[in-house]
Amino acid sequence: MSTETISASALRAFVKALFVKQGATDADALVIADSLVGADLEGVSSHGVMLLPMYVDRVKAGSMRLSASAEIVDDLGGLVVMTANHAPGQVSAQEAVGIAIERARVHGMATVTVREAGHFGAGAYWARQMAAQGMVGMAFSNTRPLMPAPGGAKPLVGNNPLCMAFPSQQGLPVIVDMAMSASAMGKIRMADIKGESIPLGWATDASGKDTQSPAEAIKGMLLPAAGPKGFGLAVAIELLCGALSGGGIASQVKPLFGDPAEPYNCAHTFIAIDASRLNGGRGIGQQVDNLANVIRHSEKAPGIERVYAPGDLERSRRAQHNDQCCLSADLVTRLRELAQANDVAFVF
Repeated sequence: MSTETISASALRAFVKALFVKQGATDADALVIADSLVGADLEGVSSHGVMLLPMYVDRVKAGSMRLSASAEIVDDLGGLVVMTANHAPGQVSAQEAVGIAIERARVHGMATVTVREAGHFGAGAYWARQMAAQGMVGMAFSNTRPLMPAPGGAKPLVGNNPLCMAFPSQQGLPVIVDMAMSASAMGKIRMADIKGESIPLGWATDASGKDTQSPAEAIKGMLLPAAGPKGFGLAVAIELLCGALSGGGIASQVKPLFGDPAEPYNCAHTFIAIDASRLNGGRGIGQQVDNLANVIRHSEKAPGIERVYAPGDLERSRRAQHNDQCCLSADLVTRLRELAQANDVAFVF
């Protein structure tokens, strides 16, 4: 498939201008743009600008409310419950992460959970912000039902991603970011766009039969990572987000690429642990670096050039891309059409 290389700075400016055109504030539009373009720079294109057409459809249909703001509905000091009021997920997440950091500095740790939320992009974008403040940062989200219970043939819970970021003295946080399915739905959508097949074990068709067709997988079910273990973790995250916030659980969360007029209604939970105050104020950065370096310098299997600690691969991709995003030609065409339809400049 042909690709086009676009300046990340220019792409970020375009995304920001597109959301400002829809009625977002400069600050809100910038955090949405930075989140999406950052994912493309790190090679996580399933959470990048491929989402723009769907986001804009939701804005126009009213399920993503650019004028809405998040509100605190329960405040227990180190535990805060918010409603996003169906604002963009990145906007409510930015506010929630700020509160989590602020409260963790007071209480040692804090949990902020958000209901009536929207898609917030890649979880690493939020957990990394907490790690930059010397904290262990965690970000969780539930999604619409995508995975069956082991042995089942009906989707019951989402693939419910989690991200944990651990602060590093060297400035290279260890970041574990993953969904509870064998693969994220976004990767399957990307394979569908590119006309590629998917590996067996990623998903089933609507009847529960294993498939390599991304089109069938989109209509079917994702398979949990590590079978019952992945499903169990997905259930735990479902409750950590939906139950803790008083928000949507299971089928109460709607399809992200479904009816754009129907709010997504997912829930998020952010946890910050102020590790900077431990070890006499030295924090845990040295221990994080020590373990990461043990991983990086461990013996390599035949044919392997480099062993990565969690988070290294995404940093390496960002450095290699050198402020350039490589997008499929089809996606670039869709972005140009989006720009023209919304009277926003798209000059690349």
